[in-house]
Amino acid sequence: MRKQMKKWIVGICIVFVIIGIIIFGISYYLFKYAETPTNKGFIKSEPASVELKRENEWLNRIKKLNWELTSDDNLKLKAIYVPAEKKTNKTIFVAHGFMGKKESMVRFIHFYHDQGYNVIAPDARAHGQSQGKYIGYGWLERSDNLKWLNKVIDYQGTDSKITLFGISMGGATVMMLSGEKRLPVQVKAIIEDCGYTSVADELTYQLKQMYKLPKIPFIPVASVISKFKAGYSFYEASSIKQLSKNKLPVLFIHGGADKFVPTEMIYKNYAATKGPKDIFIVSGAGHGNSFTKDKAGYTKKVTHFLEQYFN
Repeated sequence: MRKQMKKWIVGICIVFVIIGIIIFGISYYLFKYAETPTNKGFIKSEPASVELKRENEWLNRIKKLNWELTSDDNLKLKAIYVPAEKKTNKTIFVAHGFMGKKESMVRFIHFYHDQGYNVIAPDARAHGQSQGKYIGYGWLERSDNLKWLNKVIDYQGTDSKITLFGISMGGATVMMLSGEKRLPVQVKAIIEDCGYTSVADELTYQLKQMYKLPKIPFIPVASVISKFKAGYSFYEASSIKQLSKNKLPVLFIHGGADKFVPTEMIYKNYAATKGPKDIFIVSGAGHGNSFTKDKAGYTKKVTHFLEQYFN
């Protein structure tokens, strides 16, 4: 009887070990797939078009400065600074999305330049020409972007005025910046387009959509791995928590048919912020497509917001 009981205990332990190995293996795969800058099959490149070709040609010929700085953890980071045609102290900070780069924001760089603003567009760490082993989903980029903002202020002077703009991961990036105590007083407003509520929420959603797997136990385990390997957990990387400390005006934009960062997330972000706020949902627009879906409405909303708060 005792031997039989011992066999049962050993058998149960082996089963638990196997289950633990499987959970860890899947969680580690999730961490690697989410946070390393490798090819992502689910991300579709924007098809070439005459319009996009013209935008890129414009960016190639326009006067711009190539900037570089070193992050707190010794990464070389790159950005471009496009001065306005007429001298101004007003600058738009433009943050790109997941697996994007500064050049992928050409439509917005051109849009804000045409509005008469200077534009700074960095490559986030582990993207474009910037160094980095892991993607920070906006959280690790906070200190990087504070440095970029201070570089703008050093270049333009302390009378600088800055609005933060970002799309997708860039939208989450500027929301996560919003709650920073070190955010320069020169930052006057924020425009976020289709950013997520938190890394945990977004990866939970993608895990279910792509693999039909539940949040528990995989997201908590992958979050611990991320904390150990990349220096942050999925739960601390929260737009909602940062917005709850924010008092700056924020314009929230989202596509009504977004299936990558679900539209419902915008309402949670909107509810969290403590400053003046406005919301713009573009009916029928997919992820990151609000500008192209309704350029006239988008332009009107953004222009009005900037006229109201970017003085």
